Amino acid sequence: MTSARMTDDIFVDRTAKPRGGKRRPPIIDQDGNEVHPGGFGGAGRFGAGVDFEQFSGALGGISFGPLTREQRFARIEALSKLLDVAFVVPGTKIRYGIDGLIGLVPVVGDILTTAISLWIVREARALGAPKYLVARMLGNVAVDGVVGLVPFAGDAFDVMFRANMRNMRLLKRWMDKQPRT
Repeated sequence: MTSARMTDDIFVDRTAKPRGGKRRPPIIDQDGNEVHPGGFGGAGRFGAGVDFEQFSGALGGISFGPLTREQRFARIEALSKLLDVAFVVPGTKIRYGIDGLIGLVPVVGDILTTAISLWIVREARALGAPKYLVARMLGNVAVDGVVGLVPFAGDAFDVMFRANMRNMRLLKRWMDKQPRT
């Protein structure tokens, strides 16, 4: 059953060439290395040749296995928007995210949101961001984290500074300059 296709499109031969001649984007693991087809889903607990893209689609977008560069970028971009600009103050154009809300909890909230921001920087590094870019991103996170510790004024600063969105703009500009493979 290695080259057979089941009716629910979950099991697919990963060694076969894709239809239409289009090449699938590379699959990137957690450390930023490319995973070759059959490497993760070759003979796992779901059986030989599991197509994780189809399987995750059947479960409402829950992702199993390695993600492509584009998927990883989309994931951290969505998290950045949630942290910095997810909500609007009614009657105004002021946007805020859960970073400002969680930051209202003294010390613990700021440590938590800084940890999430550091994870975003780690993901940018895993996507191949150079050290100078990671240093700028870490600077944004440090300013946001340190000033955010100041009661009330720090929370207002969190709403206006938006370190995660700044970091995503930096990362996007860098990624747009990279050649497509």
